Amino acid sequence: MMPSLASRPTLLAAILLGTALPAITACVADGPPPPPVPGGRIHTLAIGHYTCEMPGDATGVAGRPVPESSFRVVNASSYKAGGMRGSYLYTGNRVVMTGGKLKGLTLHRISEGFLREIAADGSDGDMRCVLTSRK
Repeated sequence: MMPSLASRPTLLAAILLGTALPAITACVADGPPPPPVPGGRIHTLAIGHYTCEMPGDATGVAGRPVPESSFRVVNASSYKAGGMRGSYLYTGNRVVMTGGKLKGLTLHRISEGFLREIAADGSDGDMRCVLTSRK
């Protein structure tokens, strides 16, 4: 038996509501929304010069400078190193140099002004970079 013309819109609304409601409910989840990009919220480093060094030892200097890895953050997501401008992406506690001389360098932000190179196995490496001036 065919439904009457008057009941067709009601039937159609019931079908649509029955299929759409579970999808809408699934989209409304408890808890905070997911981060805008993989890895967490996007941040920026403090503007200034970051001096990178390897640890020294008890018999000599406290640190051995690594000038080829040192850089200066010049604005929100740009840095300069070796006379070249580059870009970085800082999400969560991870800083990745995405362009320029240091492209590929990945750093772990330990605290404001203190970064440590991330080794190939994902652990903190030996090189550290410290904010030494805010210019």
